[in-house]
Amino acid sequence: MSSFSSSEEQSKKNGTRLSETRSIDYIPDNERHGHPFSQFTLWFGGNLQITAIVTGALAVVLGGDVVWSIIGLLVGQVLGAVVMSFHALQGPRLGLPQMIISRAQFGVLGAVIPLVLVCVMYVGFSASGTVLAGQAMAKLLSVSNVAGMILFSAIIIVIAVLGYRVIHKLGKVASVVGMLAFVYLFIALLMSSDLGAIVQNNHFSMPMFLLAVSLSSSWQIAFCPYVSDYSRYLPRNVSGVKTFFSVFSGTVLGTQASMTLGVITAAIAGSAFKGHEVSYIVGLGKSEAMAMVIYFAICFGKITFTTLNAYGSFMSLTTIVSGFRNQTTLSQRSRVIFVVLMVAISCVIALLSEPAFLKHFTHFLLFLLAFFVPWSAISLTDYFIISRKTVDIPALFDPRQRYGYWNMFGISVYAVGVLIQLPFIENPLYHGSLTWIFADNDVSWIIGWFCTAALYYAFRRFDRRVLPEQTIYPATGR
Repeated sequence: MSSFSSSEEQSKKNGTRLSETRSIDYIPDNERHGHPFSQFTLWFGGNLQITAIVTGALAVVLGGDVVWSIIGLLVGQVLGAVVMSFHALQGPRLGLPQMIISRAQFGVLGAVIPLVLVCVMYVGFSASGTVLAGQAMAKLLSVSNVAGMILFSAIIIVIAVLGYRVIHKLGKVASVVGMLAFVYLFIALLMSSDLGAIVQNNHFSMPMFLLAVSLSSSWQIAFCPYVSDYSRYLPRNVSGVKTFFSVFSGTVLGTQASMTLGVITAAIAGSAFKGHEVSYIVGLGKSEAMAMVIYFAICFGKITFTTLNAYGSFMSLTTIVSGFRNQTTLSQRSRVIFVVLMVAISCVIALLSEPAFLKHFTHFLLFLLAFFVPWSAISLTDYFIISRKTVDIPALFDPRQRYGYWNMFGISVYAVGVLIQLPFIENPLYHGSLTWIFADNDVSWIIGWFCTAALYYAFRRFDRRVLPEQTIYPATGR
């Protein structure tokens, strides 16, 4: 196994250099830095982007009204962001990326099961972002959509390879750029439309309301597998309350602003919006100069969001490979290869699926909940209630120690958690047999999370792990 030890000189170098040298390994205290506010800017700026606009618009495109769609989206944001923000607290305390922590519940090799699905999710999100950003970049640079997507992917590779510090700096800039662009778009949209007519678009429908809740909650829960990746460099003694609310407020405000803009735009545009999302939004600029500014804002916003996915995919793939190779670190060369591989796959999918983007993305986003909800429930229940925030960090990298190769208890509860949801899933990819109870609405994510958490806690006596009394850090970690 690779050693956790590093020289003091190297630690200082890691703390100041622009490019990141860490990957899935533990972040020592002398390399920790930053403030919880950086979490706010990252998630606020990252969510002020075109894909969130399109997702919010779906609440209206699929039949919802304006008022209750916005309310439903907000309810879903809050529910999903609470879960997401609790995951963010694990990063500073343990100094580890999110999915490495899952080895405590599933085993060093068992954690590969949810990790493979996480990689699929990252690729899907990156592909969808590449489609929209590629269109915007093509208009901005007067090139073809194909060239726009390839260029966008190249930019993502560079930023993802540089890593944590650059991503957070990008998040700060994206917050400012995104906020200015969104203020302009809101003003332009409202000035060119009848606000009274928009507000009167108010006809409550439970199926459409639950659809809006599911759209936004699934958006937030999809961040859970990598939220700690971006909080793990914070000092170990940082305020948990400040960290929680920085992540929570950033992701809720950013996403709700984007999705609200999408709802209003779709309501005004009608059929003109679907399939022409980027061009319609840019058309609000009125002049060619403002159109170019909006194209730039769209590209910049998607760079931040897609970089999160590319970086997360690199971390997840590294975690999978390291589990089989018994490694704790990754060379810079391997880092570049992994990032290029994941971004290239996303780019190819984007190039092949552009015409059917909106439909497939929606189905993909909602269906993924069935696989990430039980993982999230197990992770948080184990960390906060059963293990009581104690983890043997060195054992996460050695299957011969307390967490073993496979934790069949955690894996079994996870499988049951997925199966519990199946009868309640309403999706073009899968129709559950009991959705009629809820007027053909998909509530599987609510049932899955609470049932999985309850089962994991109730049957914890079957868990054969010997849990540590306090968190055990690497020898040089304190």
